[in-house]
Amino acid sequence: MVISASRRTDIPAFYGEWFIKRLREKKVLVRNPMNTGRVTEIDLDPQNIACIVFWTKNPKNFLHYLDEIDSLGYRYYFQFTLTPYDAVLERNVGDKAEIIETFRELSQRIGKEKVIWRYDPIILSETYSPAYHERAFGDLCTKLNRHTEKCVISFIDRYAFLEKELNALKIREPDAEECNLIAETVGAIAAKNGIRAASCSEKIDLSAYGIVRNRCIDDELVNRICGLNLNYRKDTGQRAQCRCTASRDIGVYNTCRHGCVYCYAKRGPEKTHYDPDSPELCGA
Repeated sequence: MVISASRRTDIPAFYGEWFIKRLREKKVLVRNPMNTGRVTEIDLDPQNIACIVFWTKNPKNFLHYLDEIDSLGYRYYFQFTLTPYDAVLERNVGDKAEIIETFRELSQRIGKEKVIWRYDPIILSETYSPAYHERAFGDLCTKLNRHTEKCVISFIDRYAFLEKELNALKIREPDAEECNLIAETVGAIAAKNGIRAASCSEKIDLSAYGIVRNRCIDDELVNRICGLNLNYRKDTGQRAQCRCTASRDIGVYNTCRHGCVYCYAKRGPEKTHYDPDSPELCGA
């Protein structure tokens, strides 16, 4: 079993104490987000866990748990989102220069093959033009090219519950021509920096620019870094274009504190109850 921690919230940034206690107890309770009366207990015995995939924008306060996670026998890699947006779009993410240093520190500690850089979502507005992304992506590549092997991109999806905020900031999706223009730029810059480029859950085929379709929960990577031989089994709970390997997500929607205006996991009132001793994240 692969554990996703988590597409629904940033566990490394905000819930490290809760997470390490769940590993010590070797179990976690997860409430079904579509049927909140259904709660499942997941066995976290390391013998049953092939790999943990962490999703984060800033794991600085999580790094000190890695030695214990290693000693407990768990294997893992990180999906690390690092974008060039300011506090208008990412209200509580923090200083990007410090986050770049955390990215480098994490890579040096666990190996660059285990730190996947996510430059997503790509958005367009009066501030963030294709030319802006060309400059910003190139700058980040020069700062991260010795600390990662892959960069994953995606273009913003306009969910209905985000429309009001996105419209207020004049944020829009790129059209097909702009997608191709940005992809051509990203593919060329990534290749120049020795980084493999991939796309996440995109309908458009970007392979002409050296950008392959990605599996963020990636059985091939798990096999390589964990010495396993997993067979690919598509996660049917994800979007049609998603190619991820099946996993169990232990996060909870409406609990991420980054405050990103484009966040798909912001689906209702923020859940503020947090007890690190609870077997369920932000629940009782």
